[in-house]
Amino acid sequence: MDMVKHYKETGSTLMLDGQSLTVEDVGRVARHHIPVGIEREAVKRIEKSRAMLEELVDSEAVVYGITTGFGRFSEVRISRDDAIELQKNLVASHAAAVGEPLPEEVVRAVLLLRINALARGCSGVRPVLVEHLVEVLNRGVTPVIPEQGSLGASGDLAPLAHLALALTGEGEAFYQGERMSGSQALAAAGLEPLTLLEKEGLALINGTQIMTAIGCLAYLDAENLFRAALVTAALTLEAQQAVPDAFDPLIASVRNYSGHEYTAGKIRSLIEGSKLIGRDAHKVQDAYSLRCIPQVHGATADALEYVRRILEVEINSVNDNPLLFPEENRVLSGGNFHGQPVAQALDFLAIAAAELGSIAERRIERLVNPSLSGLPPFLIEEGGLNSGLMIAQYTAASLVSENKGLCHPASVDSIPSSANQEDHVSMGTTAARKARRVVDNLARVIGIELLVACQAIDFLNASGLGRGTSLAHIRLREEVDFLHRDRVLYPLIDKAVDLVKTGRLVEAVQQEVDLSK
Repeated sequence: MDMVKHYKETGSTLMLDGQSLTVEDVGRVARHHIPVGIEREAVKRIEKSRAMLEELVDSEAVVYGITTGFGRFSEVRISRDDAIELQKNLVASHAAAVGEPLPEEVVRAVLLLRINALARGCSGVRPVLVEHLVEVLNRGVTPVIPEQGSLGASGDLAPLAHLALALTGEGEAFYQGERMSGSQALAAAGLEPLTLLEKEGLALINGTQIMTAIGCLAYLDAENLFRAALVTAALTLEAQQAVPDAFDPLIASVRNYSGHEYTAGKIRSLIEGSKLIGRDAHKVQDAYSLRCIPQVHGATADALEYVRRILEVEINSVNDNPLLFPEENRVLSGGNFHGQPVAQALDFLAIAAAELGSIAERRIERLVNPSLSGLPPFLIEEGGLNSGLMIAQYTAASLVSENKGLCHPASVDSIPSSANQEDHVSMGTTAARKARRVVDNLARVIGIELLVACQAIDFLNASGLGRGTSLAHIRLREEVDFLHRDRVLYPLIDKAVDLVKTGRLVEAVQQEVDLSK
């Protein structure tokens, strides 16, 4: 079922309980503005943890971040009279992020994830704070959050402080496309600024929501691009009249990787009925970029499954500090804010996405190189007078090279901070931002393979395509005509990339071939 369409038609709301959010839910709320609410049981949990916190404050117990300072200042006692000022000062002093604002969809995902984490009822905030977050999200207020400044432990402190600022009427926010002060944005949406009480500033800024929000959206895009890459790889196989043996299920059966089996099976479905595959009876086997599609694409499929598992654990976790457990009557200070699990997964996401681009670029090279393809040089008539798709391969090579640099793992780095109190950090948000860039570059490489493979096929016989690839060819040709002579190339590339990025290529093919796992 198209859940976005379902939500719009029924007017229903995605109800949050802190434990059952999916990455698809994140995409629906972030990108399609599905409204959210809080389950009643979650509200009860929030109320219990707040009652416990207020008892701690009344008893003047020593609790980190509530009756003490932060970081190196955790030994400094704070009086009850100063508790509210402590939260205000915390948010102001930590709002030190720099750089370009995160995109609206990322900030919406951040708000959603912060709400879901608080819904577990371990953070000691008032229900009114969570309700305020819900209203800010549902009414379209988007806090301005600069993208740089997080170490990924104690969570995403600096960028999340900018989120908290906007909730209190400070800082800045976007509303209906216009950038304004936080107080103006709240007023325009019919909301009042929120005063943060004990623990609430800390609960808002202490978490992994920035890295995880970016990671969820990058994962969703990578999942779509993985399916698109199956389609473009299949098109290239047909353009190269490849030997089908490499995709035989017997080969997958003796190595036992699920991604390999899935990839080979989908390729077989895409090229089913093809008159081009295996047409050269003298060819025994193909180059690795063709023959090893099940192994390389399959490894990415398995990596994506791992990344999804980590993200779905994290988006349903409590990752601030300290944590309150009302049922056990315990308050514990720990390190759930540390982003290492997410950081490592997002570094892996970048590597897995980059490898899809790397093998696709080698296929593009085989198509434009007459020594390898058996087709006209650079896939153009009257070569020499025309350069054809020569430079499209240059562009793909440039993107792939850039991705190699971006794949240096951020999660292996650590710079101590807070006078060495925070002496090991994850750099998870750096990993997330790099993964997002790798995925964006991958979309362009896959778009170029789509353009080049369809051009190559038209020098053969498009009517001989398989049941899935034929739909992909038709869909591209609705946007981009066959290149008879040189034209300005970037608009053609942009159209092909847009088909890939928006999911319209995969949607067209799935009329005939289900590409889901």
